[in-house]
Amino acid sequence: MRRFLCLFLALLGAGASADELLVIAHPNVPVSTLSFEALSAIYLLKTPEWRGGDIIVPVNREAQSAERMRFSATVLRQSPNALAAFWNQMHFKGKVPPIVQESDQAVLAFVQKVPGAVGYISATVAPKNVKVLARVP
Repeated sequence: MRRFLCLFLALLGAGASADELLVIAHPNVPVSTLSFEALSAIYLLKTPEWRGGDIIVPVNREAQSAERMRFSATVLRQSPNALAAFWNQMHFKGKVPPIVQESDQAVLAFVQKVPGAVGYISATVAPKNVKVLARVP
């Protein structure tokens, strides 16, 4: 119990909220910040490349995760049903939705290893060897 309390106080002191998300990217991406508008364009495949022409590889959490629901509502400003309809339309145009990873650790590992990758994780996870491009409250 004491360990949990120390961890909680450390997170509280660091300003990290259990609900807050960090938008992370591979260390070699050519930007240091992204607006929610730019993130939305990336995740809805309107912006497929970084400056310089490298392919952007967006990564989502699984559809029912709290992180994905928060990201979709706050950044994409769309409901799960609206996004499902959007991806059904994109499927018929030959477009593939973002890659899905099953945990924050899996997203972090993927983004660390794949050039051009961008994803989001809980702010309670240490974002090692990646760039933090935005915070989602």
